[in-house]
Amino acid sequence: MSIPSGAPAVAPRVPEAVHRRRWVILGVLMFSLLIVVLDNSILNVAVKTIASPAPTGIGATQSELEWAINSYTLVFAGLLFTAGLLGDRIGRKKVLLAGILVFGIGSALAALSTSPGELITWRALMGFGAAFVMPATLAVLMNVFERDEQPKAIGIWAGSVGLGIAIGPITGGALLEHFWWGSIFLVNVPVVVIALIAMAVLVPDSRDPDPGRVDPLGVVLSIVGLVLLVYGIIRGGELASFTDLTVLAPLIGGLLVLAGFVWHEKRSTHPSIDISYFRKPAFSAAVAAIALVFFALMGVTFFSAFYLQSVRGYTALESGLLILPLAAAQMIFSPRARLVVDRFGAKAVCTVGMLLVAAGLAAFAMFDADTPLWVLCLVFFVQGTGMAHIMPPVTVAVMQALPRERAGSGSAINNTFRQVGGALGIAVLGSVLSTVYRGDIEGHLDGVPAAARDVAGESIEATLGVASKLGPAGKPLIAAANDAFIGAMHVTALGSAAVALIGAAVVAAFLPGRVPAPGKPGAGEPDRTGRPAQEPAHRS
Repeated sequence: MSIPSGAPAVAPRVPEAVHRRRWVILGVLMFSLLIVVLDNSILNVAVKTIASPAPTGIGATQSELEWAINSYTLVFAGLLFTAGLLGDRIGRKKVLLAGILVFGIGSALAALSTSPGELITWRALMGFGAAFVMPATLAVLMNVFERDEQPKAIGIWAGSVGLGIAIGPITGGALLEHFWWGSIFLVNVPVVVIALIAMAVLVPDSRDPDPGRVDPLGVVLSIVGLVLLVYGIIRGGELASFTDLTVLAPLIGGLLVLAGFVWHEKRSTHPSIDISYFRKPAFSAAVAAIALVFFALMGVTFFSAFYLQSVRGYTALESGLLILPLAAAQMIFSPRARLVVDRFGAKAVCTVGMLLVAAGLAAFAMFDADTPLWVLCLVFFVQGTGMAHIMPPVTVAVMQALPRERAGSGSAINNTFRQVGGALGIAVLGSVLSTVYRGDIEGHLDGVPAAARDVAGESIEATLGVASKLGPAGKPLIAAANDAFIGAMHVTALGSAAVALIGAAVVAAFLPGRVPAPGKPGAGEPDRTGRPAQEPAHRS
């Protein structure tokens, strides 16, 4: 399944019948993507409820909550690359249908979980299905749109992520107010049924017409390496330490296996991916930007749910409504990002976007228990605006660097770096939050019974749970827990902002600037009328 370095720049034209219904197909792809995004954003507002004792929740601890999120991430990230290759080989529509079906089954089983262990298991099954959904949607998009329309389509595709962010917390909050916690997963089932019918009827199948020989060793190395690496990252976050042997062993092992994967791919006569693409500064900068922005944002997304619900006292529904400005900004600006890139170039647009994200993250360092709501909404809107001017341009840079026939591989690379960056963000920033919180709260646990002291210091939810059992005597502990959490959040927010600034430096140094549109005939791919189309100004 090699990707020839000298692949022609001009891809075959999209069949006319497919071209006519391309926007309807994009709508179906967005709906399919919405399922995956919806689930994660719903879970973020439900963590407090799931952590509550039965019958309200299932009494999940802080580490179990992290595993409920990360078991999904572990399987999802480990299989993304393989899922993209499989879609290129056997057909993206088949992979997409199978992935959504498995995701729906996992959702139904997760809704019926009676223990944290069951929830973690079924979340892993959902991650297995989602691994085949995410790359397939983007790969299908690249095969139903001509090159000159791809930036616009990718912007709309990225905007659907914002739609999921908006609908998820609000839907989750409404469900939690009227139904039991499992309804946040059960709601996926009817969405899956509708998506399966729409895709079966409307979405065309596509595949690599000349996939070449299978590279089984490369596939195995990629899965093993990614799973070990992501597990080590997650384990480090769980222990709030990256020096433990159970953290270092999988981390080092994963890096060694991935190094072996790169070595094998460079020497194989039929590699899964042409490693030479990473020698292009623009390509490498694009995937690095994806990883860094999700590193910064995923850690903040995790603790913001506790800040809004535990410290501020908002319900799950109210917390979801407060995140609406972030989603609205993405929905508004993502489809229009290509216009800004055409005028100013990917370098300037993505750098400013990263700076906006960094500013939004740094603002969390100034939040306290009484920060006005309009300030929260403004910060979320700034973060969403920054994201909307980062993700579409860097996704276009990654996807247009590879031939259309290898769209599944390109999409898998894009999403793998995003997931690894996100998992690393939750683990590293989560461990920072936990370590600082424990250090601050320990001095306030003197009045807590010895048997409950270790549990009380684990997280703000655990502290508040112990405080509630102490009655009036627990009020000082509640105040101390809020203060300790806000202090830990400030430190974590500044760390997130620093990572976003690193991302800004990377894109400023390596992404291409504004490229004047070529004026001579034949410079680009022919459009539907047969006239040569101009190359996008933001190509990598």
